Amino acid sequence: MDRLESLSYECRPPDRKRRDRFRPALHGNKAEEARGFPQNHPGRKVRETPRYNLRVARGFAAVVVCRDRTSAPLRANRSAGERAHTLSAEILKVQQEAPEAPTIQYAASFIIRGEVIGIPTDTFYGLAADPFNLNAVEQIYRIKGRPETRALPILVNTLEQAVTLARDLPASFLVLAEKFWPGALTLVVDATHKLPLKVTANTGRVALRWPNSAVACAVIQAAGMPVTGTSANVSGFPACSSGDQVFRQMGDRLPLIIDSGDTGAALGSTIVELRADDWRVIREGIVAESEIRDVLGG
Repeated sequence: MDRLESLSYECRPPDRKRRDRFRPALHGNKAEEARGFPQNHPGRKVRETPRYNLRVARGFAAVVVCRDRTSAPLRANRSAGERAHTLSAEILKVQQEAPEAPTIQYAASFIIRGEVIGIPTDTFYGLAADPFNLNAVEQIYRIKGRPETRALPILVNTLEQAVTLARDLPASFLVLAEKFWPGALTLVVDATHKLPLKVTANTGRVALRWPNSAVACAVIQAAGMPVTGTSANVSGFPACSSGDQVFRQMGDRLPLIIDSGDTGAALGSTIVELRADDWRVIREGIVAESEIRDVLGG
């Protein structure tokens, strides 16, 4: 709540249609009263009337009004209808090296039920969701404004977990993984048939990474599954190295942001594509191409 610039409450009577949705049909005591039975008549049925939301029963609805802190360029791109119905993300701070277990479990619960959240990694903040949930995958593309022709990288927290997401792994995969994982190296290999094609952008190839981040690995462990790891920014805008930056870009698009402070990253992970005995660097990041060459030769 301390991230919100203002918070106010407004009490107002709900409109009649909304109020009528919560009005139960007459039954039990009320039904007998309507039939004319006096209060203590032996023919009167005694039944307990169910409880309803007190705010509705009293005829008032509480509305929380939060000031929109999204950056001006992003606000300008939203329609009037979207701006009228935006809600700000919840931001929870955790320790970078020793994240608090209740907060991590809370974050994992969002992923388990198919939502997308912002989490820190060892490079930039990422969008974490269940890669096997097609609805969650579609949310990521929609939230980022990312073309569906671009695959979504996946974060793991063990080498064994990565192996289950791939097939026909070349020997170079294990060599590089054992050298640079956990760390800022993403390896692109053939995906298992269990992984939805939408995650791979219909290429059948998957980008895997084990981040050197206690928070990200704890979220994966608590969720009991690997998670997506595409950067937490609107497509075309800079990647975010802090929770505050994520909030400013995507605060009205996410339900939750886990904030462990600034990652200090200036570069993303290095992406290496592996095919049998061949390899190539798709994007050079923190791990230099020369380091890859020293390990693999050639």
